[in-house]
Amino acid sequence: MWYVLISVICSVTVSVIIKLAKQRGIKHLHLIVWNYPVAALLTWQFLSPQLPSSDWFHLPWANYGALAILLPAIFLCIAFAIQYSGIVRTEIAQRLSLFIPLLAAYFLFHEKMATPKLIGIAVGLVAILFSISWQKGGAKDANGKWVYALAVFVGMGIIDILFKQVALYQHVSYAFSMLVIFVLAMLVAFLFLVYDLRIKKRRLKTASVFWGILLGLFNFGNILFYMKAHRALSESPSIVFTGMNIGVILLGACIGIIFFSERLQLINKIGLVLAVISVLIIAYL
Repeated sequence: MWYVLISVICSVTVSVIIKLAKQRGIKHLHLIVWNYPVAALLTWQFLSPQLPSSDWFHLPWANYGALAILLPAIFLCIAFAIQYSGIVRTEIAQRLSLFIPLLAAYFLFHEKMATPKLIGIAVGLVAILFSISWQKGGAKDANGKWVYALAVFVGMGIIDILFKQVALYQHVSYAFSMLVIFVLAMLVAFLFLVYDLRIKKRRLKTASVFWGILLGLFNFGNILFYMKAHRALSESPSIVFTGMNIGVILLGACIGIIFFSERLQLINKIGLVLAVISVLIIAYL
């Protein structure tokens, strides 16, 4: 369970870094760009991906390309969701995005699903609505800023589906696929950065490189220790699933409320409780 705990801490720390960097005047894009060189380097260093000897043309490039675009785009949505909706709501949106691949499996691929899991999905969708669609005073959400949290929910679900499809490709290691995806995402992110600097004429702060590297370290730590947790508890995947999702939701809530004074209405608190219940239903019923 230590791996699960470390992964949870790394995941929530990513949100805290984004929040702190914004408070110091660092633009979200300038922060997120540096995450991908770090992720690619650490994937090469710690996961030791085996390069394929041949068959490069038959790799799942369509999935690689889609992930290369979606990863930085949704990461930007996460950053804006944290800014406008707070850490609590954003973490709930990220964690409950797991329902998107479940719904895709049921409706698109006609996989059978037990009634309790459908109930769990329904509870989770209600939790999303209660968590991200209302805010006291309504000023920020009235301007449509809650859409970022909704984009995180949908986007992370699609990313999960694409990663699962990549994992099914048996001709290369999953670590190699991750390396390719991170390198391509890095190129896309740098194109975004060039556009922002050359066309929008925005200035790059040196501090953004430091905060971006820090972000990349904890983001990769989340991935690494989550994989280690699944290997260490290979016979109990539901424990990893439950511990990770509920752990991030609850720790994110504590950090957001205690350290960043995020205020939740009663409906948001109900959404938080429903999020935990939905994960438990999915995992154990």
